[in-house]
Amino acid sequence: MKLKWDWSLEKQKHLLAKLAVSILLVGLAFRLLFSQSIGFSEVAETLNPKPTKSVDFPENTDHIPKNDTPISINPKQPVSIDLQENRGQIPDNGSQVSENPNPSVDFPDNGTKVSLDPKSAASVDFPENPDQIPGKEKCDLFTGDWIPSSSGPLYTNESCSLIEGHQNCMTNGRPDTGYLYWRWNPRDCELPPFNTGQFLELMRNKTWSLIGDSITRNHVQSLLCILSKVEPVVEVYHDEEYRSKRWMFPSYNFTVSVIWSPFLAKAAIFEDYNGVSTSEVELHLDKLDQTWTDLYRGSDYMIFSSGKWFIKSTIYYENDTILGCHNCPKRNLTAIGFNFAYRKVLQSVFNFIISSNHTGTIFYRASTPDHFENGEWYNGGSCQRTVPAKEGEFEMNELNKILRVVELEEFEKAATKASEKGMNLKLLDVMKLSLLRPDGHPGLYRYFHPYSMDNSTKIFYDCLHWCLPGPIDSWNDLLMEMVVNG
Repeated sequence: MKLKWDWSLEKQKHLLAKLAVSILLVGLAFRLLFSQSIGFSEVAETLNPKPTKSVDFPENTDHIPKNDTPISINPKQPVSIDLQENRGQIPDNGSQVSENPNPSVDFPDNGTKVSLDPKSAASVDFPENPDQIPGKEKCDLFTGDWIPSSSGPLYTNESCSLIEGHQNCMTNGRPDTGYLYWRWNPRDCELPPFNTGQFLELMRNKTWSLIGDSITRNHVQSLLCILSKVEPVVEVYHDEEYRSKRWMFPSYNFTVSVIWSPFLAKAAIFEDYNGVSTSEVELHLDKLDQTWTDLYRGSDYMIFSSGKWFIKSTIYYENDTILGCHNCPKRNLTAIGFNFAYRKVLQSVFNFIISSNHTGTIFYRASTPDHFENGEWYNGGSCQRTVPAKEGEFEMNELNKILRVVELEEFEKAATKASEKGMNLKLLDVMKLSLLRPDGHPGLYRYFHPYSMDNSTKIFYDCLHWCLPGPIDSWNDLLMEMVVNG
């Protein structure tokens, strides 16, 4: 009996022990389950961040292209971005910091990549100021559309006495005036109209020099006509042929010069005022024209331009020795393309500018189109349109395309070097906007009342230069914007 009782007691102890172990295991299981739940919750919170946070970047939109590209940051580890340290380089463009596991950002407008390393605090280097990027401006002023404008020109043939006869279309009897009521409208930025008073104040005690050919003279007259609405301009110098001139606005001690140098290099030209040549041009590819180099350091602002004259029949010299010739079929000389000569001279011009360490602002104005239709100026070509062309309606001719390729390539190389030296070299690219204005040329109205002239008089259309006032006035809107905000 006692044995039985002892066995029963022993059995109960085993059951109690098993129960205790079971309770302990259940408790451990609950504890483990609770712990894992907490841990999962923390991980889940890390992998599922709060919605994208919007960061208001400081002031300056000038420093990177406008875009809505988010900056992607890897969330595996916190990333710190010091928005205060470099305010001058970060734009107020509504950019967002998006907590998206993407290690890099491509800004579409300029290909700049921002690398964000999640292993440590990331430093975001935004693209540098486009004013310091060769050939770039804060926005693309040169791509846009001509839109109707009721305001009309800032001057007329009656208010400005500086207009050369060949470009004085209104005085010469051009009957239509619709070409005067358009303005250039860039597509991705605002272009304020020219502010004459502000410009003159900014140019107080300054000197401008515009260096080039007859298109440059055309441009100078446009600028002076606009400025003389505030104060009459006084001519203070001209050369023997009246091709290089200098004017002054006395109250502002502001001087504007036009320097006749169609090749920018030393050249002997055998051509009359109407463009009729008696011999080939003699061009020294290795010698710059002292007409402008001697005055270079005295100018605060300069606009260089060239191009069209290189198409003419020309004998090329280097070291005072004939190198070859362009378009000289009657001479037994080596044939050399005008693009070679244009490139050679531009390289010399830009090397001179860069080596000078000049602290002024220097523009290179791109070459401009002509709009001769059904021929050239000498064989019946004309321009009789009265409204702007639609995009794609006109294309540059092959010669203009060659000139443009050369000048843009050489400018880009020069601008890179200038930027490295902290120099201010800019491109004034008026080709696109000018290409759309076949209506802006004098045509037959380069002559006074051409339809009243004697039938025996041989006359030609001018589809290269610009009526004043006319589309060329918009070049000054671009110029002022680049000076004031560039």
